[in-house]
Amino acid sequence: MSEHVVDVSWSRGEHEFTYQTYNRDHEWRFDGGVTVPGSANPVYLGTEAGTVDPEEAFVASLSSCHMLTFLAIAAKKRLVVDSYVDHAVGVMAKNEAGRIAITQVRLHPVITFGGEAPDEAALERMHHLAHEQCFIANSVTTEVLVEK
Repeated sequence: MSEHVVDVSWSRGEHEFTYQTYNRDHEWRFDGGVTVPGSANPVYLGTEAGTVDPEEAFVASLSSCHMLTFLAIAAKKRLVVDSYVDHAVGVMAKNEAGRIAITQVRLHPVITFGGEAPDEAALERMHHLAHEQCFIANSVTTEVLVEK
């Protein structure tokens, strides 16, 4: 159906190459011309300021996909959304196989509607449908929850 390409690049540079000292900084280059500085999470010896770690990107990807799918559903229902803000939280723990994974992502969307807003039951159904139709959620085994 479609392909999605990202170029990821890293080089050792001046750093010694041992587990404690090798440089974790790298770049993600997207086809739209955006370059994002990446690194490992500081817990895994990456840099903290100004970089995105893969775990954060994974959580952002799930949140963004859910939001975009939700907005499409709202538009098709002729509901006007003025704003959508999410505080997404990914939980890293051991999965059923005993491996460390992001086992759960909790989404906390706050949505402002322009005009008539759906009731709580309809809003819950929209989030459920957004989750079912989100390409990223359909691609992973991580539990994704929408919480208030």
